Amino acid sequence: MRGKHKNAAAGCFALNFTSGINTAETEHMLKWTIGGLALEFYQRLGKHYGTNKPEFYFESSVAEKVFNDMLREANVEVHYGAAVDTVSKTGAHLTRVRLTDGTDIEAKVFIDASYEGDLMVRAGVSHVSGRESRAEFGEEAAGVRFDKQVRKARTVDGAGHLLPGISARASDLHEGGAHRGVMVYNFRLCFTKDPARQVSLPAPKRYDPAQWAILRGWVESMTAKGQKLALKDFLDLYGRRNGKFEVNNKQAAIISLGDFGGQFDYPEADYARRAEIISDHREYTLGLLHFLANDPSVPMNVRKEMASWGLDKEEFADNGNWPYQLYIREARRMRGVYVMTQHDVQDDRHKIDSIGISSHFIDCHHVERVAVSDDAFVNEGRIWRPCYAYQIPYRALLPKAAEADNLLVPAAASYTHVAYCTLRLESVWMIAGHGAGVAAALAVKTATPVQVVDVPHLQDILRAQHQVVDFAPGEKEKWDGPVSPPEF
Repeated sequence: MRGKHKNAAAGCFALNFTSGINTAETEHMLKWTIGGLALEFYQRLGKHYGTNKPEFYFESSVAEKVFNDMLREANVEVHYGAAVDTVSKTGAHLTRVRLTDGTDIEAKVFIDASYEGDLMVRAGVSHVSGRESRAEFGEEAAGVRFDKQVRKARTVDGAGHLLPGISARASDLHEGGAHRGVMVYNFRLCFTKDPARQVSLPAPKRYDPAQWAILRGWVESMTAKGQKLALKDFLDLYGRRNGKFEVNNKQAAIISLGDFGGQFDYPEADYARRAEIISDHREYTLGLLHFLANDPSVPMNVRKEMASWGLDKEEFADNGNWPYQLYIREARRMRGVYVMTQHDVQDDRHKIDSIGISSHFIDCHHVERVAVSDDAFVNEGRIWRPCYAYQIPYRALLPKAAEADNLLVPAAASYTHVAYCTLRLESVWMIAGHGAGVAAALAVKTATPVQVVDVPHLQDILRAQHQVVDFAPGEKEKWDGPVSPPEF
């Protein structure tokens, strides 16, 4: 997106609130930390629904309308379907960004608000992807993490080759070691059982029954033991507004909407390869749903329940009722002026250059499925820790001055993987983005590099705009509610 006055520009990340995520995640946050533009968004949702209070559960179509209203009121011009192609620089100063549709954008300050950090990378800013080892920053939750629960299922075929969905053998990995994989991605679908609003699920184009060998074997073993299975054993279905259900990856399921291992190449891939990965995730999703509705190994009650659901025709109506984008939970992360670590989000939580406060759990979905034998596997990568409120430092949005002096990065910010698990939620990204937007405007106004913006002045402006910059007296700083689901 870019302002019509062209004094600042931002690589736009379309919030996944418009692509299937229908919760602010306040069930895992301290609500007092949400202010500024983020709170305004939720308040506008409340006006739409007639409650006149912040609404934290909503419909994607309504979120899209509210965002479009906010963009229009702010005179923000949006280029849809265009990505960053090249970046021109004079020394450390970005001068022009060319988009893949041929558009040239000149600005005094740029904001890379993308999940992937494509602008920062093409600008020559240091970055990483994957997961750090425990040793690199002294983070006890870092690196490869084997689940304690061993799951019984055949992991190899007759020739001894790993079955689809198993990415490695546990013996080839080291607990706590660095790993190139980030947490799993999936589409967040919108289901309904209302026949008047129901659209049939598309058939997969490349369905291969062999892809579901692990799941088939597990289902057959469970039914042989007399265990009663239901669709909720495979999918998380969250009841939302107006009879709609948000469908998500289920952590405890043996196989669910997350395509384990399918995300490995995505962060560093070019646009063509990313398109292939997104297409593969769509086929994976449709294949799983087809399997659950049709495979003879699946109990009839599960098949009937799966067949009773359809896509809701009111959502993503101009995209075949399919979410506009894959849920990219994590991709690249900048290595900037300051690197936020697990220590910063749990212990050293007060920052003098705060531009907002996060309070989400350290929440990492699984990364992969690894064989511990020919007949058993474990999931790997899950982290689930109760939250602390911590201040997001302006420094974590800043590239090193020698690399870029007029670029801010609020989404692919300078965090380790573990710390990033607290930033990677839309509510928190909006908080960081608000801080970046005001900082960019100040840098333009004062004609200074973003690294020397007057931070106390920046904080005063944010406070005046109702951003929560400071710890609130009397408010809880640590989550004391239920901690579920457990770490699997």
